[in-house]
Amino acid sequence: MAALTLLTHVTVVSTGARANDNALNASVLLTLTALVAWTSGRMLRERREHAAALRDQAAARAVTAERLRIARELHDMIAHSIGVIAIQAGVGSRVIDSQPAEARKALSVIEDTSRETLAGPRQTLVALRRDESDASGATGPREPAPGLDDLGRLAATTADAGVRVELRWEGTRRPLPADIDLAGYRIVQEALTNVIRHARTDVCQVTVSYREAAVAVEVSDAGRGAAVGPGAGLGIVGTRERAALLGGHFTAGPRPGGGFTVAAVLPVPDGAEAGATAGSGAAVATGVAG
Repeated sequence: MAALTLLTHVTVVSTGARANDNALNASVLLTLTALVAWTSGRMLRERREHAAALRDQAAARAVTAERLRIARELHDMIAHSIGVIAIQAGVGSRVIDSQPAEARKALSVIEDTSRETLAGPRQTLVALRRDESDASGATGPREPAPGLDDLGRLAATTADAGVRVELRWEGTRRPLPADIDLAGYRIVQEALTNVIRHARTDVCQVTVSYREAAVAVEVSDAGRGAAVGPGAGLGIVGTRERAALLGGHFTAGPRPGGGFTVAAVLPVPDGAEAGATAGSGAAVATGVAG
C-alpha cells in the first residue's frame, strides 16, 4: 500500500513538472513571436521612412536643378539684351544734339530690344504655368525655344550694339536634339554679350561646326578689353554648366595673340542626327551680319 502511494505521488509530481514545462515553452514561444512581429514592423516602418526620405531628396534635387535651369535661361535672355540697350543708350545720349537721326535710330533699337527682352521672360512664365496646367491634364502649344538656326537674328542684334558678327558654318547642317540646339545658342549668346561688354572691338567671329558625333561652337575676338577669366561671372559659370550637363567640353580664355575665345563641344547621341538638311556642305560661310 505504501509503495502504491509513493508511485502515485511521483506520477503526480512528474505530470505537474511537464505541465509547467509546457506552460514555460508556450510563454517563451509567445514572447518570441511578439518580438519577431515587433522587429518586422519596425524594420518595415524604417524602410518606408527611408524610401520617403529618398523621394523627398530626389524631389529637392529636381527643384534645385529646375531653379538653376530657369536662372540660366533668364540670365541668358536678359543679359544680352541689356548689353545692347546700354550701348545704344550711350550712343543716343552722345549724339542726340549733333545727330538726331542716329539718336532716333538708337532709341528704336532700344525699343525693339526691350520688347524682345520682355517677351522672353513672359514666355518662360507662360511655359511654367502651362506645366502646372499639364499636370492637371490640360494641353496647349508651346513656344519654340531658340536654336542654332536663330544665330543670324542674334548676330543682327549684336550688330545693333556696334559689334559686327562674322558667322561661319562648317560641316553638314542637320537637326539637333532640342536641349543641344538650345545650349549651343545660349553659349554663343553669352559669349557675344561678353564681347559687347568687355572686348572693346567692333568685330568678332562665330563658327558652328557640325561634326560626326558632336556640334561645336566657337566665338572669338581680337579685342583689347579686360579678359573674363574661366569661371568668372555668372555667365561663364552658366555656360560651363550647360555644356557639362550635356556631357560636353567648355573652354574660355584669352588668345595668345590677343583677344578672347569661348568654345564648346556638345556630343550628339547616336541616332539623334538623322535628317540632315539637303544642300548644305562642308565649310559653308554665311554672309557677315551687320
